[in-house]
Amino acid sequence: MTARIESAWSEVSAAWGEGRITADPAACAGCGVDGKTPQLVLHPSRAEEVAAALKVAAGRGLSVIPFRNRTKVEVGNPPERYDIGLSLKELNNVWHYEPADLTITAEPGMKLGDFQYLVARHQLWLPLDPAGGAQASLGGILAANASGPLRHAYGSPRDMVLGMKVATPEGKIVKTGGQVVKNVAGYDLGKLLIGSYGTLGVIVEASLKLYPLPIRRATFVLRTGNFGIARNLRRRILETPLALLRLVLLNAAAARMARAGTSLAFESRSPEMWVEAGGSERVLERTRAALEGLGKEVGAPIETHNAEEAETVWSHVADFRRKISEIQPGAVVLKASLPIASAEAFLSAAQQEAENAKSEMAATSLAGVGTVQVAILDFPEGGDGERMIRRLRQSAQDLGGALLVERCPLELKARLDVWGEPGDDFKVMRKVKAAWDPKGILSPGRMIGRI
Repeated sequence: MTARIESAWSEVSAAWGEGRITADPAACAGCGVDGKTPQLVLHPSRAEEVAAALKVAAGRGLSVIPFRNRTKVEVGNPPERYDIGLSLKELNNVWHYEPADLTITAEPGMKLGDFQYLVARHQLWLPLDPAGGAQASLGGILAANASGPLRHAYGSPRDMVLGMKVATPEGKIVKTGGQVVKNVAGYDLGKLLIGSYGTLGVIVEASLKLYPLPIRRATFVLRTGNFGIARNLRRRILETPLALLRLVLLNAAAARMARAGTSLAFESRSPEMWVEAGGSERVLERTRAALEGLGKEVGAPIETHNAEEAETVWSHVADFRRKISEIQPGAVVLKASLPIASAEAFLSAAQQEAENAKSEMAATSLAGVGTVQVAILDFPEGGDGERMIRRLRQSAQDLGGALLVERCPLELKARLDVWGEPGDDFKVMRKVKAAWDPKGILSPGRMIGRI
């Protein structure tokens, strides 16, 4: 243990007691990120303790990575250094809840599953289905701006945040926004923290907008034959006035993966468009009739499933990266953010790359959003794999989008920036980082340009 770590240990343990700080090698190893292991792990129980811990770390130049259940830690570049793990597990209180106003204020360590259970008593929910599912924490979801297929109807976490409290490396707690839906005065600087992956500050409290649960839900699956048919079907669906909750295109391999182990298991041989609708029985019947008609126009037969039997499949789609890693630990997972009209073209390019490499591809596309996830299951080794990623990144850029490498071997991460080459806005990003984290202690090196 270095002198700086010993000094930090002494100061924090004097303030908190030694029960919530550990240097146990096994505990520290369990908090490792991309081959780097912290020397200390802290367990603050209050927002003020998070701020104090950051101030202690900044004063000694010690790097900090915050986490809860670690459902997002594999996303990002390897940390340049990692001295202190900051566990937010004990920050799981709800401070304000007004069901009639559709607002709630909670701490970042609360798991999404526990949160949904709480608000479901009043027929409410936070319509998010991010990677990590019920185990994902509110803080991690916001830090990654993580969303899944429900983004089609409800948007991303950034759209649901009314206000936040953020602990900074200066030891301060900054409050942004408010607790009410109509608080829209001015630009909310706290939105910068949403999607910053813990590189600017640590979210210690969030006020969120809630939504009524749909009365009923049903899932419709249309087998599209190929990506061309899928493109035509997607266009037709988006041109209708149908109010859909989720709209996802799965290639055959992804469909088999998502259905596996459920009552809907099926050896899919062609892409499938999965659609979820919510509302009264009459609304669901009208939606089914409309989708059946659209399917007939393009030659895509339809099947219908109730919400209960389809939910496990939806959860597999939402947690695509983890599900793929269970099936094929060596798979590389890419995420492209594209114009909606370009998704099928990118899927075709990725399919061609996989075929050229004699690999299998599993892919999902949020058809109404433009987010595509591609997993190369038998990823080429060495330079061939790196060149494949660079070609696919160029394909995404040529289509007006960008490509993130969500999951790949550590040796590949060392050779490329998983976020891609910095763009024209990188100077602004560096200035923002310098303003919020002047000593560069928060998740150093993990964001684009390794800032």
